[in-house]
Amino acid sequence: QVQLVESGGGLVQAGGSLRLSCAASGRTFSTLAMGWFRQAPGKEREFVATISQSGGRLYYADSVKGRFTISRDNAKNTMYLQMNSLKPEDTAIYSCAATTRTYDHRAVMYDYWGQGTQVTVSS
Repeated sequence: QVQLVESGGGLVQAGGSLRLSCAASGRTFSTLAMGWFRQAPGKEREFVATISQSGGRLYYADSVKGRFTISRDNAKNTMYLQMNSLKPEDTAIYSCAATTRTYDHRAVMYDYWGQGTQVTVSS
């Protein structure tokens, strides 16, 4: 069993920055590939970023590439999403996810999910 808890969401002006955290417990964190997904009202859940077990491999959605950075600290059992140059279209509930498989952009490949944290970007 894996438990995931997101934090760090909030309200920020366009062009600002925010860092999300995802704290994991329940099994060895370094065995899990991790990902971030987001969902805006009335829209399908979409992939944001993913990171391999060791942190050596990363993959981003085109919409956030160059602005967002995914990272992890296995000693702290925590994954992060640094969000810079935020845009109103980034407004969504952001959820972290974990998989015992390899890192992936497909939500169906993830076994565990956090409760989500709201990110709101004002224009």
